[in-house]
Amino acid sequence: MSNRTSIPRVRALVAGAAAGLLLACAAPATAAQADGEPASDGLIPTLPEPTGRHTVGVTELHLVQQGRPDPWLPDRDRELMVGIWYPAKADREARPAPYMPEGTAEILGAEFTATLGLDPEAIDYGAITSAGLSGAPADTRSGPRPVVLFSPGGGVSRTLGTALVQELASHGYVVVTVDHTGEAPVQFPGGRVETSRLDDMPEDNPYLAMTDARVDDVRFVLDQLEEIASGDNPDAQGRALPRGLARVLDLSRIGAFGHSAGGATSIHAMAEDDRIDAAVDMDGSVVLGRNEAEREAFRERFPASTEGVTRPFMFMGAAQEEIPEEGGEPVVHPNTHVTFEDWGRLWENSPGWKRDLNFPEARHFTFTDHLLFLPRIQSELGLPPEVVASVIGPLPDPGRAYASQHTYLRAFFDLHLRGLARPVLDGESPHHPDVRFVP
Repeated sequence: MSNRTSIPRVRALVAGAAAGLLLACAAPATAAQADGEPASDGLIPTLPEPTGRHTVGVTELHLVQQGRPDPWLPDRDRELMVGIWYPAKADREARPAPYMPEGTAEILGAEFTATLGLDPEAIDYGAITSAGLSGAPADTRSGPRPVVLFSPGGGVSRTLGTALVQELASHGYVVVTVDHTGEAPVQFPGGRVETSRLDDMPEDNPYLAMTDARVDDVRFVLDQLEEIASGDNPDAQGRALPRGLARVLDLSRIGAFGHSAGGATSIHAMAEDDRIDAAVDMDGSVVLGRNEAEREAFRERFPASTEGVTRPFMFMGAAQEEIPEEGGEPVVHPNTHVTFEDWGRLWENSPGWKRDLNFPEARHFTFTDHLLFLPRIQSELGLPPEVVASVIGPLPDPGRAYASQHTYLRAFFDLHLRGLARPVLDGESPHHPDVRFVP
């Protein structure tokens, strides 16, 4: 990665902490509404309905890795909250799960409205729900399903990837989402919320410490999925798993994807764990550090960044604006393996299947649910267009860009986890005018 581009990209990773707060415009049901009190008259952001034929179920697990110290609180064992989204049977008793747990939403929602100068009641966080039916029985009629792991950006809640996650589940995938505790607020059973501790990152190479913890998290989650598939229940509270969940986990077909730091996590976890067959990196640098010494230490710990990988991967990049040192109008640079040294090294040294897709009008958070929420907030609450453009880019049609995202993402996993031919991956398409293939 050149000096010109490395600073903004590294900032973008941990700036996810602030941006996650700034943009957490979709928050979940509040206690007041759950108790039957009237909802506010605020705006209710919504996600598009998944396009697949399957009903979507969702459950949460509280996982504790005994004997592994938490990187932020070394006197505690590492604990995680994960979501499992899966093809489900229709269940009249199952209710749509909230987009985000109440305690998490309270923190993120307050930060969002304050940062944008909105009244706290301007958005009805309590009315936002997902397409996932909480605890619905798994649909076992088609046998075991491919499993895909999702890792969010640095300092960002796992819920910010819900649209893509439930879309994949509606097409027959089991998708497991991971909150990397200590980065974004995470609510645990009983209402306890662990807040962000990014300010307490180790002074000595914090990006390396964060990525190391993330990769370990992913590998631990895979271990726990094996426990579920064998008939055990790893939930720390012993809460019941959805009926049939163990029977829909095909752990011989596993993929991973993520945004920003989550994209890097997916690539490096695949390089270190043979259980992961294919990975997608959405706009995430694969080498991080504040200076060359830290970046070199990162490369030594995660050699795939320079030596490449042998399994299939795909980059999905946005673009970023750089203000010239001499001043003037910002210059827009696409995020591709041609323009970024770290992506370029990985690309050139990876002999297997690979693709690099660029969305020239996108920005870093286009690959999150912000793409779907912010345009409506802009139109109904008067959010300045330049604020929206700085986050998701000057896209002519955000809905079309989202459709392209989930089309290419699903096609990638269809090809590499299911062995299904997907010609859309062969080159540019008039049906996806926002996407460029980078050779």
